[in-house]
This record gives sequence, C-alpha cells and structure tokens, in this order.
Amino acid sequence: MTVNKRKTAIVIGSGPNGLAAAITLAKAGIDVTVYEKNEVLGGACRSLELIKKGVINDVGSAVHPMVSASPFFRGLPLAEYGLKLIHSPLVMAHPLDDGTAVAVYKSVEETASNLDVVDAEAYCRLMKPLVENYQTLIEEIMQFPKIPLKHPFLMLNFGLRALPSVAGMAERKFKGERARAFLAGMGAHSIMNMNKTASSASGLMLTVAAHAGGWPIPQGGAQNITDAMAAFFTSLGGKIITETQIDSIEELLGHDVLLADITPLQFLKMASSRLPDGYKNTINKYKYGPGVFKMDWILDKPIPWKAEDCFKAATVHVGGYMEEIINAENEAHMGGVPEKPFVFLAQPSLFDTTRISGKEHVAWGYCHVPYNSTVDMSERIESQIERFAPGFKNSIIARKVMSPSDLEKDNPNLVGGDISGGSQSFKKLIFPSVKHKTPLTNTYLCSSSTPPSAGVHGMCGYSAALTALKKLDR
Repeated sequence: MTVNKRKTAIVIGSGPNGLAAAITLAKAGIDVTVYEKNEVLGGACRSLELIKKGVINDVGSAVHPMVSASPFFRGLPLAEYGLKLIHSPLVMAHPLDDGTAVAVYKSVEETASNLDVVDAEAYCRLMKPLVENYQTLIEEIMQFPKIPLKHPFLMLNFGLRALPSVAGMAERKFKGERARAFLAGMGAHSIMNMNKTASSASGLMLTVAAHAGGWPIPQGGAQNITDAMAAFFTSLGGKIITETQIDSIEELLGHDVLLADITPLQFLKMASSRLPDGYKNTINKYKYGPGVFKMDWILDKPIPWKAEDCFKAATVHVGGYMEEIINAENEAHMGGVPEKPFVFLAQPSLFDTTRISGKEHVAWGYCHVPYNSTVDMSERIESQIERFAPGFKNSIIARKVMSPSDLEKDNPNLVGGDISGGSQSFKKLIFPSVKHKTPLTNTYLCSSSTPPSAGVHGMCGYSAALTALKKLDR
C-alpha cells in the first residue's frame, strides 16, 4: 500500500511493536520519526552488560518463538542487518523429580516418544494437524479477532483444542504425568488462571511453534533483534531520536499520524485533556495482570542439571509436575506468593559464546508474582533451580534482581511488573477493550495492550500501522 502524498508520522517507543509500526509506515512512503526515552533502543527487547562488563544479559525477552513465525517478521530482511538466530538441539526441556526431563524436539514424533507410552499417540493427534498448517494458522491467530477469517475451519479446529483450561486439556487428553507436566509448563505462558477457559491457548500455540519453527535465541542477545530492525528502518529513511521523554501529545503537533507503543495508562496521562470521558472511563477500568520477578546470573560453569537433556536446551521450564505448576500460577493470580514458583529459565551462553568474556556462563529466569508484589523471590527461584540442578547456588558468581517495581521503573510499559500489557482472559481475547484506534484523529495505540497482545512478534505495531494507512489513503 502506498500513500500518494508524502506524509509524516511520529512513533513513541522503540520496542518491537513501535519499530514494527515505524517500518510498516516507512515502507509505505511515510516520513517517520521514532522517539525513545532511553539511550538504548528496544523496550523489553534489549540486552545490556547488566552485571559485569563484557557479559551480556537480556533485559527483557530472551527466547523468541515468534520472530521467525510472525507475518510481520517474515517479510523483513533482518539477516542482512546482522540478525542471526541460534537454535539449540532441543527446543525446550522440562526437568522432573525423577532425574529425567521431558525433551521437546522440533519433531512431533520424537517429542511424543519421550512422553509416557500411553500418551504418544494422543500427542501426535493433537499437534500434527496444527503443525502441518502452522504458517496459515499463525497468520489467522496474529490478526484475530479481525473478521472475516480467511480460514475459518482451521481456526475452528485450533479453537476447539485451545478452548479448555490448561488443567482440563491435560487431564482429558493425557494420562501420564510427563505430558501433563509439559503442557502445564507451556500453559503457564498464558499468564492466566490455569483453571480458566482458554488458558491453554497460548501454550498450545507456543508448542506448535516449537515444532514448526523452534524457539531461537538471537546471537549476541535480544538487542540484536532491535538493532537489526532499527538498521532496516533507517535504511528506509526513518529517523530515531533517543533520550527524549514525551510527556504530552501536545509536544508532537504537526504530524499526520501518531502511533504510541505505550500502555493505556500512559496514554491517558499523555492525552487526558483531549480524550472523551467514555474512553477515559474504559482506560481507568483497564486491568493489569500478575507481575514478574526476574533474575539474571553470572555463573562459573553451566547449570549442573541432573537431567542430561537440560544441557541441550536454551529454554528450561523449572517447576516439576502439573499440580505444582498450576498451584503456583493460580496462587500468583489470586494475590498469593508461591512457595515453589514455576520458573521460566534461559541458558543462552551454552549455545552463544558471544555473550560471555571468559569461562563464565549467564542464565536468565523469572516467575509470576502478584501485581506489583514487593516480596523478594530470589531464594525461592534459586531453590527451585537447585532442586533440579544440585550445586547451582554454589556456581553463582553474581546476580541481578528485578522486582515488579524495578521492571516498571526501567520500562513504564511493564505496569506493576505485568509483561503482557494487561490482564489476560478469554473475554479479552474475543472482545479487546483497548483497540488500536483511539478517539483522537489519526492517533493509535500499538503496544502489547492491543491485539494480538504480548510477545516479540511486532504484530501490534504492524496491525496498528495498517489501520492508520487505510485512513490516510482515503
């Protein structure tokens, strides 16, 4: 789509969605300027020497299933701008108390073979139809709830599988503890109460992504995704201005279109005097979800897992069996602090030595906690890892802890430590309360608070930019 007359656009925020919006507009011939408050671009897709000079840690996202799958990213020549994606031999490993781990391979059959024998066939029946149609499926999911659907029967097939709760799916589809534990861990990515309808949807999609494209890590850290996007954007003539805080849209008058990669709460503060009362009421009712307690480590050796398969995976789900995982996740949703949290862990330096300066290793991990929780989860997280990797605590050289308030201070989009841009639910999936278009003329939101929600896929920015272009082209 090309706009006949040269027009100007402002994008606030240089996270993946902000840059996706900027790139989409620039490709259409718009003169685009991106404003970023920090010195380093990327929002929650950054890497820094957080603990020690010469050692790179990911500030936010670490593992990126959607970068090679998203309809937006598939159209970008980011490899030409320095992005290299690394795939570990296993996509993911989920250690268990018996000293083994559920190993997730790109192959559906290989993954099924290391579940309990009774569940192998059921797993193949569940996954194969979705994996075989993955590219078409992901295009539909990433643009949902946009209608009409191009492939309604495929979406119906996915929806019937994704509609149950995590607990319901695991118990109805599988009989063995290995499959149930694995699917509970995948379901925890939904950041929903795991007994609620459709809480299995995110985990199911990520499992399909594991088989169809893997869960790669960017060589050198998540920052390289951002840097490649920024380099491509500037090659299109785009401009980026860093270390510039935008407090009011009054500072940005004179442009043809404005896209903001910010949360509804930030937008309310920025544009309150111009917004109608009804929209302000909607934003004031907007709910944020549980927070995250994040840790980064520098280690003197790789994490000493009991299960050998854990050494083959960049991503490890640490939390044991299904009941324990569901209890931990639901407790965080209900305002409690789990004694044994489910830990999402990445160990990138096993497969990417560009992040380290010597023989050290880095690891990254987080767990869900109540919104804006002030409880220090360091000991609980490290004890969970120690449970499956005896000697882990003794291998720690240094650590950096980020509480929900620390995360929000570093990145205001992470309100109360919520990394999803708002509370997740089946209702929000079908009827999002905050859309890309705002009541203000040619002003759009493009953060993960808008469809299709969280993840490094760029689709919130891409979709918002397409909406803006349609309006400009009239």
